[in-house]
Amino acid sequence: MAEHYLAAMPETVHWGYFDPTRAPLLRVASGDTVTIDTLSGEPADMPHGRPELEVLPEHLDVHAHDGKSLGPHFMTGPVFVEGAEPGDVLEVRIKRIVPRQNWGWTLIAPLLGTLPEDFPEHKIVHIPIDIEAGTCTPPWGTTLALKPFFGVMGVAPPPAWGRVSSVEPREHGGNMDNKELVAGTTLYLPVFNEGALFSVGDGHGVQGDGEVCLTALETALSGTFELIVRKDMSLTRPRAESASELITMAFDPDLDDAAKTALRDMIALLASEHGMSREDAYMLCSLAADMRVTQLVDGNKGIHTVLAKAAI
Repeated sequence: MAEHYLAAMPETVHWGYFDPTRAPLLRVASGDTVTIDTLSGEPADMPHGRPELEVLPEHLDVHAHDGKSLGPHFMTGPVFVEGAEPGDVLEVRIKRIVPRQNWGWTLIAPLLGTLPEDFPEHKIVHIPIDIEAGTCTPPWGTTLALKPFFGVMGVAPPPAWGRVSSVEPREHGGNMDNKELVAGTTLYLPVFNEGALFSVGDGHGVQGDGEVCLTALETALSGTFELIVRKDMSLTRPRAESASELITMAFDPDLDDAAKTALRDMIALLASEHGMSREDAYMLCSLAADMRVTQLVDGNKGIHTVLAKAAI
């Protein structure tokens, strides 16, 4: 299978939106591997006055191009996967994720986050990253191990939706902010357009479940993905798995409704792929599955249900 590379630059980055009419920048065969560079941070998020924190020149080029639309995220893509058709599933094997710069940022924004009534003032901090050690050091002195993942991974939305904001995660994926999606995991996305049109961005160096203040350690990452068209699967929402766990995900303005949908999807998975009755699957989830809050801050809140394969 072939290997491909897609750089992050004004011509390849779409700023703040997914759009089913955006032309693909790269065409790959099912089973090919593509390495994609990404960026993170609008002009106000840059580490002004911190020369020791290196800003990628292509990041400034994207700012100068000023192609911002409905949201703050920079996504690189889309990638057209040959053979993908509406109703298929795109299997995204996440092979490798590495930082591209020696800093990240996190902020509190007025009216946003989980506790906007408690934190009404804007505050941003720039956090050094030690790429070799795989750590970051926030200003309060803690050293945190990096666990990089992409907050945004998705295909183009259904054509009837038109252009949609990058802020809210939806059935096509997008701003899921699921910290489980590290290198070594596999994401499954329902396909709504010919070629699937896969894009990625919103690099996170480390994040807690909930992403409570609005942001993770936002940073520029490079990811390597194996993209496979699955015609033997059908999904209405993203799901994922690691070597040891199954993960179903759901997004809704109401966290209870998101939890119910994620749990129903896990029960359906156990019934369809593992031959369990719905009643047994429900009881197994009560005994062994974890209901985790993916994020609380993206309009559509997220829940992911995690079940160890060893429990099945």
